[in-house]
Amino acid sequence: MNELILRFALGGAAVSLFSACAELFKPKTFSGILGAAPAVALVSLGLTFVQRGNSVVRNHAVGMICGGLGFLAYSYACISTTANSRLPVWAGAVICWAVWFLVAAAAWVAVRPS
Repeated sequence: MNELILRFALGGAAVSLFSACAELFKPKTFSGILGAAPAVALVSLGLTFVQRGNSVVRNHAVGMICGGLGFLAYSYACISTTANSRLPVWAGAVICWAVWFLVAAAAWVAVRPS
């Protein structure tokens, strides 16, 4: 139970700090993007480091980087599929999710920790 309270407190503080910093940028929608993901990732990595050590944190960080690359590809795919007005929304969504998965999986296979 103490670990859960610690995670809640650290995660909330980190999200609040990142959101406050993100308020400096325009458009304000960056606040949500920059608030949640980096804060939760940093808190998770910090707690994992304390509990399990360097090698586990390295694997988690590599996975986060691969997922981030997949997200960049997903974003580009979203722009590309929405530019095509003939493509149904459901098909565009399936394509974009597939791109995210394939890029993240390919990145993981390429840099997979030994």
